[in-house]
Amino acid sequence: MSPRVSMVVNGRGVEADVEPRRLLADFLREDVHLYGTHLGCEHGVCGACTVLVDGEPVRSCLMLAVQADGGEVTTVEGLSRDGGLHPLQEAFHEHHALQCGFCTPGFLLTSLYLLRERPDLDDEGEIRAALSGNLCRCTGYQNIVDAVRDAAARMRQDSPTTKG
Repeated sequence: MSPRVSMVVNGRGVEADVEPRRLLADFLREDVHLYGTHLGCEHGVCGACTVLVDGEPVRSCLMLAVQADGGEVTTVEGLSRDGGLHPLQEAFHEHHALQCGFCTPGFLLTSLYLLRERPDLDDEGEIRAALSGNLCRCTGYQNIVDAVRDAAARMRQDSPTTKG
C-alpha cells in the first residue's frame, strides 16, 4: 500500500497516495500537474528542479515526495500574485536573463530564497556565488546577476520584509 502525503503546494492543499520512492519533482509534475519544475540532470547538479520546501531551496530530483509530507512547497507557478509577475520574474524578463527558459524556474526560486535571506544584497560576487549551483547553457550569467540585483531593489521598495 502506498503512503498518503499531504502538503501545501503554492498555497493549496494537496493530498495523494504516492509510491514510497516517488521523487518530489515527479510528484509535482505528474500528480499535481505543475510543469514548471524541470528535470535536467536528475543528479542534483544543474538546479533546474529547485523548489522551496518550507522556505528552503531543495533539489526536487533528489527529494522524495514523502519527505515533503506536511510541508509547504513553492514552485515557480507559485511566484505570481493576482495574475501579475513577481518582481523577480519582471526583472528576468526586462534584463533578458533567460533564453530557452529551461533553467529559469530553478534560478527564480534560488534567487527568491537568496533575497529573502539577504534583502540588501547588491554585490555581484555574492550573487554569483549564491547562484553557482544553478547551471544555464544558453545565457551569459551577467544578465541573470543583473536581474537578481534589480529584483532585490524592487523587492526592498515593495516590502521591507521581501516575503514576495
